[in-house]
Amino acid sequence: MKAAVFKERGQPLAIEELADPTPGPGQVVVQVGRCGICGSDLHVTHEPANLAPAGKVLGHEYAGEVIAIGAGVERVKTGDNVAVMPLSSCGECANCLGGEPAWCAQRVIDGGGYAEYSLTHERQCIKLPASLSMQDGALVEPMAVGLHAVAQSGLGPGDKVLVYGAGPIGLATIFWLKRMGAGQIAVTARTTQRKELALNMGADLFVEPTDDPPAAAIEAMGGPADIVFECVGASGLLQQSILSVRMRGTVVLAGLCFHADSIVPAAMVVREARIQPAAFYSLREFEHATEPLDQGAVEPAMMVTDTVALTDMPPVFEALRERTTQCKVMVKP
Repeated sequence: MKAAVFKERGQPLAIEELADPTPGPGQVVVQVGRCGICGSDLHVTHEPANLAPAGKVLGHEYAGEVIAIGAGVERVKTGDNVAVMPLSSCGECANCLGGEPAWCAQRVIDGGGYAEYSLTHERQCIKLPASLSMQDGALVEPMAVGLHAVAQSGLGPGDKVLVYGAGPIGLATIFWLKRMGAGQIAVTARTTQRKELALNMGADLFVEPTDDPPAAAIEAMGGPADIVFECVGASGLLQQSILSVRMRGTVVLAGLCFHADSIVPAAMVVREARIQPAAFYSLREFEHATEPLDQGAVEPAMMVTDTVALTDMPPVFEALRERTTQCKVMVKP
């Protein structure tokens, strides 16, 4: 099979011929239909402290068709279209049995979607409703991340919310905030490039970029937010988020910042602000992410700005390291 393989830092992914996978007990082989390019893959192929191992096939936002099953597989069969939850775990501990594989002591983040075929475990597969396309299936993972962030926030009906970032996770968060009863939803970003997309996803207002985002957001919203979502993962945004939230409000960290950052602790203390990280999702949240798509929601698909062939992917992947007009790029093996 063809696959895009990570070789070393500073080098583009390499298209190579690898052996086709064979399923063992409890495993399935998925013919990849679509795989989204995630910003975290850009990080792990560049950040020295979090570098992916050489020879790794990345790609964790994917869907496809089950084409082979191993012994004991019962939940899926060949011919099923599935989205793959990229959390490999033991399957036996309390977290796994409770549908929370993200917190298994043996958890590993699986990739495999940047290839024609991927090997995974049946418990990581959820069957896609017949109404969903492969593109829809590949959107399930980032949509589940946004859903979990909102669930972690303690959102109450009518809460005033500010979202930092209009990338796929920020946009997915906006989508769920609108559906789950938020009041005013504001979003701000470093550029206005995705302003219309953010508004289409459910935001009520877009705060234009300034030198003082917290002050601009508070003025535009008529006061500080009840909940602030940091969905970028850039240094400095945690402090900005704290300065944007009301007394005893909540800041949700959904962005992945791989660099040392600093805050002024007093800014958090005098507000008694709650800092709530949000990572991954539960099995139920992953399954639930398919439901709006099955019901006809069109907003998530608006994030997809390009689809490229696997063999054309490496230069596109490298180009995404710089600010571009792209939002979510899909790979079609």
